[in-house]
Amino acid sequence: MLATLRLLLVLAVLLGVSMPLRAAAQEATPGAETAWRLLDYIAVDYSGAVSGGRVISEAEYAEMREFSTSVHTRIAALPAHEAQPRLVAASSALISAVEARAAPETVARQARSLADDLLAAYPTPLAPRAIPDLPRGAALYAEQCAVCHGATGRGDGPGAAGLEPPAIAFTDRDRARERSLFGLYQVIGQGLDGTAMASFAHLSIQDRWALAFYVGGFAFPEETGGAGERAWRDDPELRAAVPDLEALTRVTPATLAAGLGEPRANEAVAYLRSHPEVLATQGTDGLDLARRRLVESLAAYRAGDARKAEELALSAYLDGFEPVEPLLRARDGKLMARIEASMGELRASVNRRAPAEEVAGQITALSGLFDEAGRALAPSQASALSIFLGAFTILLREGLEALLIVIAMIAFLRKAERQDVLPYVHGGWVAALVAGGATWAAATWLIAISGASRELTEGIGSLVSAVVLLSVGVWMHGKAQAGVWQAYIRDKLSAALSKRSAWFLFLLAFIVVYREVFETILFYAALWSQGAQGALLGGAALAVACLVLIAWGLLFFSKRLPISQFFAYSALLIAALAVVLAGKGVAGLQEAGVMDVHPLTALPRVEILGLFPTWEGLTAQLLALSVVIVGFWWADRKGRVQARA
Repeated sequence: MLATLRLLLVLAVLLGVSMPLRAAAQEATPGAETAWRLLDYIAVDYSGAVSGGRVISEAEYAEMREFSTSVHTRIAALPAHEAQPRLVAASSALISAVEARAAPETVARQARSLADDLLAAYPTPLAPRAIPDLPRGAALYAEQCAVCHGATGRGDGPGAAGLEPPAIAFTDRDRARERSLFGLYQVIGQGLDGTAMASFAHLSIQDRWALAFYVGGFAFPEETGGAGERAWRDDPELRAAVPDLEALTRVTPATLAAGLGEPRANEAVAYLRSHPEVLATQGTDGLDLARRRLVESLAAYRAGDARKAEELALSAYLDGFEPVEPLLRARDGKLMARIEASMGELRASVNRRAPAEEVAGQITALSGLFDEAGRALAPSQASALSIFLGAFTILLREGLEALLIVIAMIAFLRKAERQDVLPYVHGGWVAALVAGGATWAAATWLIAISGASRELTEGIGSLVSAVVLLSVGVWMHGKAQAGVWQAYIRDKLSAALSKRSAWFLFLLAFIVVYREVFETILFYAALWSQGAQGALLGGAALAVACLVLIAWGLLFFSKRLPISQFFAYSALLIAALAVVLAGKGVAGLQEAGVMDVHPLTALPRVEILGLFPTWEGLTAQLLALSVVIVGFWWADRKGRVQARA
């Protein structure tokens, strides 16, 4: 038994961690930004210079030749990079295409491809740090831009007369379809050589982004009767295409239309550019990833690849939602439970090959729940009070379960007058706390704990604890009769509590406490990242004080209980905890994808009782309860026989 426990313990700890990928931040390169801006301009405006192999505007064509040559020169002057020779060659090919008066779509494709490769080799920030302030953008436009571009963005301002090339008409949808918000931001910040467009680098970064978003909305006025808002709310494919602010700023309307269709893309662009605040609910990377995985899962399911759909649905939970679950549990535990249950039901539907429309409906419902989660996880919700309450309730809930088991062990040894074995129990829970601290430090600075590893660790730890507690509970119930206990003391106690058994108690204390510590540190790591660390420490301190008072009260009460009542109550408590842990263990394995999920929608979800409404979890708990009933009956029968003897 001890060897098995050691093996399972080592397995759980090893499964709890995986190596992370940590990318070093790179600074933006000014020369690369300028080259990218010129490439964007070429991709958008070349069609106004050449058509059908003929020059239709000498001024525009001269500008395209100048810009393509400038791109080549700037890329060649960039800091050395393994991709630089390839970029230089691509820029030479672009010059050749412009000189040969190639088709506009060919030049645009080459310019876009080179721009993407340039950003990959020389990264630059692609999105604002905060949601752009559109009223601020409108005020800036009126002050700085309307004189040339006109009050409504038609390029007909009083200062536009005689400009060559003419001021851009932002209302020109054909041109705007090829221009990203990032491209507008770049031009605002750096100006455009050879034109009257000056640099507005004196504006702050956020002001430039606000101006870019405002200007980018002229060609896509929100006149769709709420169609864009409805599409955003109900269409998982659209959410996956524009998961965050970076995607919105980088994608061009034409690119979006290629994937979603023209009307839907235009409605989405109009809504998102005028309401970028809705992307605040997308701020958590995990939810973004979960959305994408669910869309991919639905696509695979509709294509007939149910196995891949299952894997992607599981990835949506483990790689997407599970990392944000600790923080969401602290903010809104009921919402977390609804999402967790809905994702389990989705995997069950895919597993039983439900109709595709049923699966699509479940994914749409999950998308709405993710919206609620995004709002709950928004930085504005991270008040000091919410962090204090989250830290308090999490530690109190997780700590109480382990405390009850450890106190029962300590009280038992005191009743048996075996204080010499107490150091093993204390050593077990202290070692678990130390291991938990090491896990927190490692998870913070060295490693990343994957969702699957976390669920496996919790599931295995819960099931191991449940099996051990079942045997201990039945054993203690059998000693509830005073005569039986006295005989046990006289004949067996000294042998039973040998060094081997003492180390068993050490391992039991370690497993039950480390399981709760492991869960708690994940919650605390999520809360710590939200700031207000003082509130977190205050909540933790209050929870510790409450746990200390509860421990003192239980030990004080146990001293005054007659030996038979102590064993009877302790046996019931430990047996109940075993049933609870059986349910939690199965739920952990289901969430890790090790066990199938067959929901029982008629039953409620009651986590404190370990009741997760699935056939597998309920079966495990009924089995554990059956073991308790049969074990208690057998122990009673054996105890009566021993008492008569």
